[in-house]
Order: sequence, then structure tokens, then C-alpha cells
Amino acid sequence: MVKYSISQSLRVGNVNKGFTLLINRMGKVMDNQADRQVAVIGAGPAGLYAAQKLSAQGFGVAIFNRDIKPGGLVEYGIFLDKHKIKNGFRAQFRQILDLENVSYFGNVTVGKNGKIRIEDLLQWGFSAVLVTCGAQGTKLINLPGETLKGVYHAKDLVYHYNQLPPFSGYQFDIGKKVMIVGGGNVMTDIAHYLLKYRDVDEIIVVIRRGPDEVKFDQKEMLPIISNLDLDDFKAEIKRVSPAMLAIGQDPDAAEHWILAGLPKACPKEHKGRIVLRFLQSPKEILVDSKGSVAGVKMEHNSLNRHEENVTSRGTGEFSKLDVDTVIFAIGDSVNDDLELPMHQNEIVKASHPRYPVEGITFEVGNLSTGDPLPGVFYAGWSRNPSTGLAGIARRDGVFAATAVAEFLSSTDKNSSISADELHRRLNALQVNYVNQAKLKLLEADEQAQAEKLEMEEYKYSTNDEMLKVMGLTL
Repeated sequence: MVKYSISQSLRVGNVNKGFTLLINRMGKVMDNQADRQVAVIGAGPAGLYAAQKLSAQGFGVAIFNRDIKPGGLVEYGIFLDKHKIKNGFRAQFRQILDLENVSYFGNVTVGKNGKIRIEDLLQWGFSAVLVTCGAQGTKLINLPGETLKGVYHAKDLVYHYNQLPPFSGYQFDIGKKVMIVGGGNVMTDIAHYLLKYRDVDEIIVVIRRGPDEVKFDQKEMLPIISNLDLDDFKAEIKRVSPAMLAIGQDPDAAEHWILAGLPKACPKEHKGRIVLRFLQSPKEILVDSKGSVAGVKMEHNSLNRHEENVTSRGTGEFSKLDVDTVIFAIGDSVNDDLELPMHQNEIVKASHPRYPVEGITFEVGNLSTGDPLPGVFYAGWSRNPSTGLAGIARRDGVFAATAVAEFLSSTDKNSSISADELHRRLNALQVNYVNQAKLKLLEADEQAQAEKLEMEEYKYSTNDEMLKVMGLTL
């Protein structure tokens, strides 16, 4: 679907405005005197590190975040018990949000499902808008049976166990024999969760290509590799070896790479086993008399090489895998909620960028001409869905901030909207935002709850609970 509602007539002259950020709800004046402001949509690693970079260069930044809490894929994407990693990032994010010319507006949806649109932000006086709100859509295969009970998408489950509202309240009925479709890092987290917290007996990981094309990092396999059925794995490598050899691949090298983490494997936490099935693709999810998953019809694939690219192709040979749950871990897509130019479920990239950074384009493009939309940039998973972890998102955000700064330096300065005017606009729209001061109240309350319950971490699982703690309402 292609959509574009921001006026094609926008020009640099009428978007190069700034504003001074508003009085927060605690009564403290946000002392932000930067003459030009950037609106950052999304508060994951890409958006927060971009804000840090822009702030260091003297620009004001207002971060609008759909969720109450900042952090994005760090807060709600990293495995639930990796507390040390999460807390390290949280400490950095607090420092960014405490910067003098950075302001935070949580619980604010920008786009057609919210009260503010990108077009509004530009008209209000933001000098530029940087979109870093991730890939909020889900890739679908559109298989028969994909909507059955017991069929889920990995992102929804990850959000659930990391307690992101409203996913925290969803019910996931997980059986004993689970198929995970996809061979990336998200698969390893899902498998880890199923073994440690859902007591599954068997996980079948289905990968449409061969062992050389797995996408997971060796380090991400460490928590689950002890559960890999080694005899079955060696038999599977033997089965797919002829297809690999036919295109010049080395089955022994692939086997060694996948098993390289065994000496450093984490202690086995559950007796459930993991098996890998290469060169297979699901074609139909079968249903039982109760409307639940009864198995999956699979098509066997061949491998094809074209220069450096390896693809799979169905052979017309089919078999059945007996499972009672299916989880798709095949990546995410960008949805069209922001009403930016879209093509094939991705935001259109400017084909004639004016401010590339290290050969990378961060400017959103006009669908018809390919020219950059003045002042509209994107980064992180919004630019490149499901690519890389937090470190990659950070790099992307910093690079995008560099592009935004170059744009702002090349344009004329115009007068800023006043703090009172912005405050009036938000109040007129009844935007119930969460600022830095309110976040600190929530953080202190959750820490107190964790100590009281003798837990490593405590999270409220609904927006209503969090807002109540902060003295706000839905």
C-alpha cells in the first residue's frame, strides 16, 4: 500500500522554524534556549543517541514516544532477565534525558492513530523531524491457518514477556511442541523463553535455506545450544549436504560454526530439546476439530546461487511436521501510521539525498520524484527494519543526527514558537504526556516495589497503573 498525506508543497522556507520547550507539569521551566528544534519520534536507542548528538551540537530536541517509558528495543526487546545489560542502557538514557536542551513526551502517539501528525510538527515550528520509532508492523506470510489459535508472531510474544502494554495483557497459549519459523537472533530469545519459562518439550526451528544462511550470532546461541539435539543436528547436516555441495558450500565448516559455542554454553536450564530443519518452508498450518494447530504442511527446498546470493526454491515435495504451536520469527515491517511515503512496507528513501553520511541516506523521499522531503529524516529500524541490535541502532541514530545537523546548518534560521504556544497546542489537543519528572516518579515507585517483593525488577504491566503512580490518567 502506498500512502502519502504530508503536503508535497512543503519547502525548506516554511519548515525552518524552531521553538523553545515548554513548562513541564512539575512547574519547572525547561530552560531550552536553542534557536532551532528537532522533533524525534521514538525513544529507542536510535532516537535517544540521535538526541544526544543533536544536543551536543547546540540544537534543542523534543522526543515524542508512543510508550510511557523510553528505551524501545532495549526496554522491551532484550531478553527479560538480562538485567545488567538493560540497566546499563537505562543509566545512559537517563543521562540523555537529563540534558538541558532535551525534552521528553512519553505516552504520545504521532501519526494517524494519534492526535499529532508529522505535518503538524513541521507547521508548529520544528526545524526538522527525525523518525526513529522502529518497525511496528509484522511480516506476514499469509498462509492458510495463520490466524489459528496457537499461531503467534515473535515480536508480540517478546513484548508480552517484557511487559509492554497492551501486549503484557495478551494471552499466549503455548503447547509442548513448538515450531519457530526463522533462524535469526529473535529465534534464540524465543527458544530461550520457551525452554526456561514455558516448559516446552521440543522446539523445531525451521529455516528455509541452509546452514550457511543462518542469521543468528554465535553469542546469542549460548543460552540454548546445550538443548540442541546433537545427534539429530548431525543427521540434518548430512541430509542437506548434497544441496550445499552442489553450490560450492562446505557442510563441515557450517556445522563447526554453528556448534562453536558449545564449550562456552550456558548451563542447561530445561530438559526440552531443540532440532533444526533446513531447506523447508511452511505452506499450510493444519487445524484440528477445536480450531487449534494440528501440524504444519512443509515444502522442501533446493538451494540456488546467483553470484554471492543464495536463494531457496520449492521442490514440490511435501511433508508434515507435528506441532501444536507456531511462532513466526521472520522480522518486522514498517507500517504506514506516520503517513509518510511508503513502498513495499518501507518508508521511501530519497534517491537524490543532499546529506548522506558515509554513503548512507537518512532522508525520506518523495515517492514520485525521489527528491528528499525537506526536514524529514529517519533512522534505526524505521529506516532498515529488523537490522542489528542496540549498538547498530545507536550508530544509525548518530549518523542520522549528523545528516539533520548538516541540513539545519545549510538553511536559514527563523523565529521560534514560544513555550506558551506549544503548551497551548498540546493542551488544546488534550495530549496527556509523560515528562522526565514523571518518569522519575515511576522509576522510584517500581524500584520500591522490587525491593518490597525482593525481586530483581518490577514493572507495572498496564499504562493505567503507570499513569496512576505518576498522578496522571488515561
